Amino acid sequence: MASLRSTRWFGLTDKDGFIHRSWMKNQGFPPHLFDGRPVIGICNTFSELVPCNAHFRQIAERVKRGVYEAGGFPLEFPVMSLGETNLRPTAMLFRNLVSMDVEESIRGNPIDGVVLLCGCDKTTPSLVMGAASCDLPAIVVSGGPMLNGNFRDQAIGSGTAVWQMSEDVRAGKMALADFMDAESCMSRSAGHCMTMGTASTMASMVEALGMGLPQNAAIPAVDSRRYVLAHQAGRRIVEMVHENLKISRILTREAFENAIRVNAAIGGSTNAVIHLLAIAGRVGVELHLDDFDRLGHELPLLVDLMPSGSFLMEDFYYAGGIPAVVRELGDLIHDVLTVNGKTMRANTADAPCWNRKVIHARSEPIKEHAGIAVLHGNLAPNGAVIKPSAATARLLKHRGRAVVFESIEDLKARTDLPDLDIDENSVMVLKGAGPRGYPGMPELGNMPLPRKLLERGITDIVRISDARMSGTAYGTVVLHVSPESAIGGPLALVRDGDVIELDVEARRLDLCVPENELSSRRAAWTAPAPVATGGYQRLYTDHVMQADQGADLDFLVGCRGASVPRESH
Repeated sequence: MASLRSTRWFGLTDKDGFIHRSWMKNQGFPPHLFDGRPVIGICNTFSELVPCNAHFRQIAERVKRGVYEAGGFPLEFPVMSLGETNLRPTAMLFRNLVSMDVEESIRGNPIDGVVLLCGCDKTTPSLVMGAASCDLPAIVVSGGPMLNGNFRDQAIGSGTAVWQMSEDVRAGKMALADFMDAESCMSRSAGHCMTMGTASTMASMVEALGMGLPQNAAIPAVDSRRYVLAHQAGRRIVEMVHENLKISRILTREAFENAIRVNAAIGGSTNAVIHLLAIAGRVGVELHLDDFDRLGHELPLLVDLMPSGSFLMEDFYYAGGIPAVVRELGDLIHDVLTVNGKTMRANTADAPCWNRKVIHARSEPIKEHAGIAVLHGNLAPNGAVIKPSAATARLLKHRGRAVVFESIEDLKARTDLPDLDIDENSVMVLKGAGPRGYPGMPELGNMPLPRKLLERGITDIVRISDARMSGTAYGTVVLHVSPESAIGGPLALVRDGDVIELDVEARRLDLCVPENELSSRRAAWTAPAPVATGGYQRLYTDHVMQADQGADLDFLVGCRGASVPRESH
């Protein structure tokens, strides 16, 4: 085996080698740790501002045990942590920034392989994107979901229950005091959302891609088996370095196809679309928006989890987790290499399912066709997405009058006005929530219904925007409309009263306005003033790509490798 990358730092006997070793020794590391053994970076997104990741110190310690046990030298380093619940204006704005942090931290340091500790939504794609741009051996350890929420003997799920109960409060069906009582009942342990929201979805995508050990996605954060998996990942990354098993050998086109199909079967988040596109771009795999429809839309929904179903991630783990789903999908899954050195089929050939209420047989699905549908039409020339399994069936083919909100501030100001001209057949349209327009493409797509509709018992209408939606949310919500309104996409031209036609089966989203009228509106349209004028946000708005391309920064696409030829002194 060729000398390890870290020996270019710690294996030198000159001034530079002295510097690299001596200052490290002030932490109490003995000389034998610099003897040429693999140096393993532990990329930690621990932060007390990110509740999903606040237990990562303990997980990192278990990874270190495994690394030491296998003869490696573990060195933990922090990167910016992204929490969807606290970070403004949206965690998605900073996904690409964190990927840069990860990439440069790996490349610039004496690291031979890396363990990526991921939890809340954006930490998973950002860490995998950054690592993919370096192409060293890498393995993901997810933080795990919270224990099931329980409110007055009823299971409640992260996010999903918030959307439901907050609407009930606005409709006068739930007392505000009861709503406040539910806070502690929903979030009662360490971990990320325990619904099949984006955090659980991306942990599942890690496993489906082969980037995590079997059962990585579903073991609850506080289950001792989560620590066992972390320990095993620490051992395995040392072996991967010796095998030179780089991330590019795992993230193949076939692996992404597996992930798309698993996402359909689990009722995964629409956010997986934008993140998988971005990851594929970093590793040089050709993946396109329409692949999600072509490969996944006709697949059955097998997993009965909120928001598309009834159960939660803790139940999913006890039922068999992702290995059971992969086994059920059978010949639809490519037999690709995974980080444990075995193929996907070898990992899942004997995977049991312990509860058919949670994980259905492929012959008895919850829904026949449940994957993400990709829509095109004159309102979304480059595409838009919808999650049919979370939508109201009767609204999947709909024609209605647009009620337009020019911004999130406009939406909040007018949604509950008694004189808002809206009914159950209307189509709510939100502008200015795309990658550049907000900036950062926030989770605003599941717009709250007007109070006047809620009071009449109406629980869903068609909603369209260039925003994203929380994976914990539900409804007949069209998302990721591309091009976005802030750059003059057709969404910018929609006016109150325009008729919009949605036909999911035909994959169409059309604005029923004559082309000559649209041309006139286009000529009169002026771009909104940029929200950001400096700093990272200016860099982001100047370089972010559209949703159908993964919303990465254009100059970050591709793999730049890990070579750093120049010394620091």
